[in-house]
Amino acid sequence: MKVIIIGSTHAGTATIKSILKQHSEVEVDVYERNDNVSFLSCGIALTVQGEVKEIKDLFYSSPEILKDLGANIHMNHEVTAVDNVKKTVTVTNLATGKTSVQHYDKLVAATGSWPIIPGIPGIEDNRIVLSKNYTHAQELINYANDDRINRVIIVGGGYIGTELVEAFNVKGKEVTLIDNQPTVLNRYFDEAFTKNVHELFLSHGVTVETDKTVQRFESQDDAVVVQTNDGSFAADLVVMSVGFRPSTSLFSGKLKTTPNGALIVNDYMQTSDPDIFAAGDSVAVHYNPTGENAYIPLATNAVRQGTLIGYNLMAPKIKYMGTQSTSGLKLYDLTMASSGLTAAHARELGMDVDSLTMTDNFRPEFMSSTEPVLMSITWDRKTQRILGVQLQSKYDIAQSANAASIAIQNRMTITDLAFVDMLFQPWFDRPLNYLNILAQAALDKANGQ
Repeated sequence: MKVIIIGSTHAGTATIKSILKQHSEVEVDVYERNDNVSFLSCGIALTVQGEVKEIKDLFYSSPEILKDLGANIHMNHEVTAVDNVKKTVTVTNLATGKTSVQHYDKLVAATGSWPIIPGIPGIEDNRIVLSKNYTHAQELINYANDDRINRVIIVGGGYIGTELVEAFNVKGKEVTLIDNQPTVLNRYFDEAFTKNVHELFLSHGVTVETDKTVQRFESQDDAVVVQTNDGSFAADLVVMSVGFRPSTSLFSGKLKTTPNGALIVNDYMQTSDPDIFAAGDSVAVHYNPTGENAYIPLATNAVRQGTLIGYNLMAPKIKYMGTQSTSGLKLYDLTMASSGLTAAHARELGMDVDSLTMTDNFRPEFMSSTEPVLMSITWDRKTQRILGVQLQSKYDIAQSANAASIAIQNRMTITDLAFVDMLFQPWFDRPLNYLNILAQAALDKANGQ
């Protein structure tokens, strides 16, 4: 059997390893249009600010490693067409320009995503850059270390945008964050949490401009001027970070997709063509809090999905469990983590939910030190099923989001989380873990107490 894999970032690399581990007899051909594999773009901001010393450390695999596993790796090769009736792909060698047609028995679409580039007038200025791949990372690092670059504007206040704000701020740049939403991190955290981030940025000298839409860019000799619906801002460098869209044009009209073009897969990572599997940023995830498909491009989703393809290549064996979009973020000394829906997003979707936000210390006050934890829980009003949890503290609460993820995955109620067994040791928590305390407060609210 011959398997062709298109792309070798997180989903592609995981798929290669999993297939060759489960099915050593399978011939695996990989076509990657870049000259590298497995780049961790989540580490770009960390490298820009100097936390990660060597950019090469953001690679966790290589073409040589994958070749040693038994894969046929074709770097600098771009797949330009897919014929899922004849089961062929058309490939161009970018080094030589030579084109060939290759047959497959099974195909894996790991084509990833690309940053959204809005059609804003003036965006062609070469001082307006992206943050996605290895090339972008190298450029951003050079800009961060360039004394001629002083004023940096980040457009987009999601995870990547806010991390880059901190990175350039730490490097001594004058940073402005522009976002068209009412708050930064709008889709990930409710207002009590985002207000703290806003104030944190201000305390470090960052200018935060929310509720502002970029209307055009004006190129001047000594600056790029960002014109918004409410004021203009000059910069030496602008980083666009307004989201991603799936790279699935190869399959347009051939496979079922969501409205934004993300490939729809079943529980075994098969697309609407059972001989074509898909994983990673090109795929719509099964989002457990809503029970619907959603577009959530995360490396964690990509690795899990790619690994599952190896198990399910010959026959359905292990179901895709879906995702809660569990994620974490550290800005300066503040740790934030979430799993599932925010209350605001749930209500936007028309869901009948309730929520509770509270603060409690992570461990007893009799200890030499402790830290408050701001936490929130959202639940279905009728069933009391947990739909989302958010956490924020100077204490590292990140792993608690994983516990919340399991609770949402397993459709636990606020009563379940209120009394589930968790350890008590004064170094780590109170007699009741703060997740227990949060859920018990939610239960009191649900019961009108």
